[in-house]
Amino acid sequence: MSTLIIADLHLSEDEPAITAGFINFIYQQAVHAEQLYILGDFFNYWIGDDDPNPLHTQIAEALNYLQQQGVKCYFMHGNRDFLLGQRYAKQCGMTILAQSHLIELYGQKILLLHGDTLCTDDQAYQNYRKKVHTPWIQRLFLALPLFIRRRIAQKMRQNSRQASRMKAESIMDVNPQAVIEQLEHYHADWMIHGHTHRPAIHEIIHHDQHYFRGVLGAWHHEGSAFVINAQGITLISFPF
Repeated sequence: MSTLIIADLHLSEDEPAITAGFINFIYQQAVHAEQLYILGDFFNYWIGDDDPNPLHTQIAEALNYLQQQGVKCYFMHGNRDFLLGQRYAKQCGMTILAQSHLIELYGQKILLLHGDTLCTDDQAYQNYRKKVHTPWIQRLFLALPLFIRRRIAQKMRQNSRQASRMKAESIMDVNPQAVIEQLEHYHADWMIHGHTHRPAIHEIIHHDQHYFRGVLGAWHHEGSAFVINAQGITLISFPF
């Protein structure tokens, strides 16, 4: 049996091909796994569990099918869907994890993150992240009417795209020291994350210790996943 890890699908009613690709992934691949981890930015944006978007129902039904087949599903918040709550998680049959989560599989200690907390060189983003994760700000936002929340989310996405175009690529990548600090703090052998959309496996040597950092790709034109089983840890890509 295998464990599957994915991130950065950015599911949206505007991208039906990605949704179809994910549904196919569920029924063709994930159904044969032992567990599935979704490391954030599952949806392109999330304005509340009370949003009656048909896409949300479709995805919940697919994930519930996994649960019925005995496949455990775990979700970690990303920078776009950090407001996804327990109500929707229960609807999907998935468990919400903390922003850093350590698992041990086949003798390997693997630290799972979305990845945005590692991008410490992007101070403007870290300041923004701190604000939107403030509990009272989240409660205030969720108390607004849905149409206002949707407008705010769309405006924030526009601002984010404009800001990203102005930043150097290196600033939006992970900080090497932040990576080492997290690996040492959790005594992990591996780190797997998304967010940066730069799929790869990096070997890290620090103080004679060998570590690995696996980065998931975004589901723009093809799927991306880590497969963990008795044979090892493999990064794969596949057509929708």
